[in-house]
Amino acid sequence: MSASEIDVVLPCLNEAGALPWVLSRMPDGFRAIVADNGSTDGSAVIAANHGACVVSVPQRGFGAACHAGLLAAKSDIVAIMDADASFDPRDLPVVAEPVRAGDVDLMLGRRSVTGRGAWPAHARLGNMVLAAELRRRIGVPVRDLGPMRAARREALLALPMSDRRFGYPLEMVVRAAEAGWRIAEADVPYHPRTGKSKVTGTVRGTFKTVRDMRRVLASVAVS
Repeated sequence: MSASEIDVVLPCLNEAGALPWVLSRMPDGFRAIVADNGSTDGSAVIAANHGACVVSVPQRGFGAACHAGLLAAKSDIVAIMDADASFDPRDLPVVAEPVRAGDVDLMLGRRSVTGRGAWPAHARLGNMVLAAELRRRIGVPVRDLGPMRAARREALLALPMSDRRFGYPLEMVVRAAEAGWRIAEADVPYHPRTGKSKVTGTVRGTFKTVRDMRRVLASVAVS
C-alpha cells in the first residue's frame, strides 16, 4: 500500500446484506479491513470477494473487533466506521482529512440523520446523556459518540484502552482527552441501516451500550 492510503476498520457481525454496498463505495485511497466478529451469514466470504482484508476476531465485542482491526492495519492514519450501511464510505474524507492535515488528532463524525428510523429515539437519548456527561467530566466539546472516526494508528494503539465491548468508542475519547489530544467533530449523514440492528436498534442493545459506557465514565474524575 502507498504511504497516502488509509485503512478503514469495519467491525462486523452478520452484515452480509450491507457489505456489498459499503465495500463498493470505498473511496480511492481507502482500504477496507473487515474485522469479522463471528458472523454466521457468510459476511467474511462476501467481504473477501469484494476485495477487503478480512480479520477473524473470535473474542466477541465491538471493542475487540475494532482493536483487532487496528492491529491488522498498516497505514499511518486509520478510520473506523460501522459496516451496516448507516454511513456512506464516501464521507470518510470528512473525518480523515483533518487528521491528515495535522489540524486534529481525533476526528469524530457527528451523526446527521437522513431518514426515518436511522437513529431511534432511545438510542439518541442515551447518546445525548453520555455526551453531556463526557463534556461535564473532562470538558471535551462533543455532541455525539458516533462510530465513524479517524486518528493516527500508532497513537491510537498507545492509548491505554481496555474496554472490548460497547464502551470502546467512549473510552477512546476519554483516553485521547487525558493524553491532551485535539478532538473535533463534523457532521456526517447517518442513514437507516441495512438489516436488523444488534445494538442501538433495540432498547436492550442501547441499555448494554449505555451500561458499558457508564462503566468507563465511572473511572473518570470530574475536571
